Amino acid sequence: MDLFEYQARDLFERHGVPVLGGIVARTPAEARSAAETLLYTPDATGVVVVKAQVKTGGRGKAGGVKIARSADEAAARAEEILGMDIKGHTVGQVMIAAGARIAQEFYFSLLLDRAERRYLAMASVEGGMEIEQLAVERPEALAKVPVDPRTGIDAATAAEIVAAAGFAPEVADQVAEVLQRLWDVYREEDATLVEVNPLVLTEEGRVVALDGKVSLDANADFRHPDHAELADPSADDPLESRAKEKDLNYVKLDGEVGVIGNGAGLVMSTLDVVAYAGEHHGGVKPANFLDIGGGASAEVMAAGLDIILSDPQVKSVFVNVFGGITACDAVANGIVAALGILGDQATKPLVVRLDGNNVVAGRRILRDANHPLVTLAETMDGGAAEAARLAHSA
Repeated sequence: MDLFEYQARDLFERHGVPVLGGIVARTPAEARSAAETLLYTPDATGVVVVKAQVKTGGRGKAGGVKIARSADEAAARAEEILGMDIKGHTVGQVMIAAGARIAQEFYFSLLLDRAERRYLAMASVEGGMEIEQLAVERPEALAKVPVDPRTGIDAATAAEIVAAAGFAPEVADQVAEVLQRLWDVYREEDATLVEVNPLVLTEEGRVVALDGKVSLDANADFRHPDHAELADPSADDPLESRAKEKDLNYVKLDGEVGVIGNGAGLVMSTLDVVAYAGEHHGGVKPANFLDIGGGASAEVMAAGLDIILSDPQVKSVFVNVFGGITACDAVANGIVAALGILGDQATKPLVVRLDGNNVVAGRRILRDANHPLVTLAETMDGGAAEAARLAHSA
């Protein structure tokens, strides 16, 4: 579960991470009241920041982060931001955040490195909105330090991260202390990501987490009944919500090739080959993860196709199934029946690759059906390439 920035801020504060004041507002009047509170605190800087609360990046570039120097101006800025669309997310609330006199911006994140089966800390003395560009153009400026799950970020590991990133001696101890507190957030809240961008040094000499991003592991919810209060169904992707209602293992991605497979491992591999094929066809990418599991009945296939075809970004669909307990002929019958169920709702090309149990019979069923939207592929790589080509040419 991804948290809103204000929720991440509150978690940081609970675990002793230094943060500035922040109050959520859902109307311009609430924004005015929040600004009145924050503008007259003893350490106020004379400004507040009105920040859109959406679970996506790029808020600043989209106009979702604005400065205000009075309560009335904060209300006006909130009125401009509330209701905005930022990358498909409608802004329903803003956080009025206390301003800071920033001397320098840093970056820090802690995440789960699944490939190496460990945690990974990343830090840079060059934080800010262009951190992604920095990571690509000058990767040496982003220190990457493995974190042993058994010890976490203790004083020694914090010092190692600070040294690797090149923090100045005058801030090194402060930063190291903050990193240890951020580890507390990661461990005690069962997070999979804790990111601070920017982590700032103020002109007064304080190191403060000015913005935060936290993702929590839903598998650990049984240990955290209080996490239920952090959920916001209105922020969930509507396609993911529909898929959940139909008991489909679906995750929305930002691409053009819809993917259906049976088995999480096969689907993950399919995402990789589609992404690779897309590099040769205009940079198209996978649009989703959808695992239909061991069953591929007409109803399950129709439900999956209905979800994927409802995504306006999808230009083609790649169905990649390995027949096992559910044989390929049953899968093929499911695809044909699903297209019949969907009727005119099915308008985008499908590339189907079948292999495994009863593959010859399965391919024959699809050839005999001769549906105008269906193209058969002999191999996974070939199917991915054709699906990417169709998406690029659509």
